[in-house]
Amino acid sequence: MEQYKKEFIEFMVDCQVLKFGDFVTKSGRKTPFFVNTGFYRTGAQLRKLGQYYAEAINNSFGLDFGVLFGPAYKGIPLSVTAAIAISEKFDKDIRYCSNRKEIKDHGDKGILLGSPINDGDKVVIIEDVTTAGTSIEETLPIIMAQGDVKPVGLVVSVDRMERGQTEKSALSEISEKYGLKTTAIVTMAEVIEHLYNKEYKGKVIIDDTLKAAIDAYYEQYGAKA
Repeated sequence: MEQYKKEFIEFMVDCQVLKFGDFVTKSGRKTPFFVNTGFYRTGAQLRKLGQYYAEAINNSFGLDFGVLFGPAYKGIPLSVTAAIAISEKFDKDIRYCSNRKEIKDHGDKGILLGSPINDGDKVVIIEDVTTAGTSIEETLPIIMAQGDVKPVGLVVSVDRMERGQTEKSALSEISEKYGLKTTAIVTMAEVIEHLYNKEYKGKVIIDDTLKAAIDAYYEQYGAKA
């Protein structure tokens, strides 16, 4: 596993973004782990988060694209901080773009914030955690309406590796349905590999009991491909 992935897992724990216990997801699934990206709250945290996204984007897509698109609302700060990080780490000036929930009819008119999207642009979409596809269904028409545009891929912070609408993972479904390459900074399998029965800051975060609960969860809800 790459070093930046290990650091990112520990970063999520430190920021209380990644938690273990008893939770219920929006879909009603009882889960022993939860990822809440709303706990990235400071400038220093967002700066580091952008750097991890930049590494994942460069590793999976390279930097031959022009626009980083973050869907409203959580995607807005992600697109900004990742674009800054790409500039700092790789000396590549990527434009950021996001959408408004409501079309603005005065001043800086339209549905987009940041850079316009132009004919010929290659676009990478950035989101927080694995999506069930609902956001992409709203986002792609906005991007495609801007002209002759090529969506290159989708990057999220964590792939929960759960079934989507089929037996496959949500990211796999998105990739097949829309022809988008998808990636994540880390998968939950990598999280478990890094934390299981290992001490971090004097504590074993995933012990045998928690590992058994996670295994049972994936037995029921895990993606088959």
